[in-house]
Amino acid sequence: VQLQASGGGSVQPGDSLRLSCAAAGSPLPNDAIGWFRQAPGKEREGVACISPGGGVTYYTNSLEGRFTISRDRARHTVFLQMNNLKPEDSGVYYCGADRRAGPCTLQGAYVDYWGKGTQVTVSS
Repeated sequence: VQLQASGGGSVQPGDSLRLSCAAAGSPLPNDAIGWFRQAPGKEREGVACISPGGGVTYYTNSLEGRFTISRDRARHTVFLQMNNLKPEDSGVYYCGADRRAGPCTLQGAYVDYWGKGTQVTVSS
């Protein structure tokens, strides 16, 4: 399965973006999905994740409630709504699927397959 992340762009501080994660050529598997980001010179970090059923979500503490992950099962897509973006949110955003039993994880080591990333740049 090949995941595809989309929706990135260049915005100003305070703006919003909505990222989408879908599977290329097939429905999104019923796996836990996580969003991860990697800034230049930094390690990839988990940002948010959602369980297969959509009932459980986790976020990294630094977001201060600005991001919301959601899952549209009918459209086979997972979204990441990012509000009040800050320059430190810049980076390449990836979605990844975790096929293990359990809700979801922010640890990239447990991701079974990744999608190509989408660039988010926040600057004035």
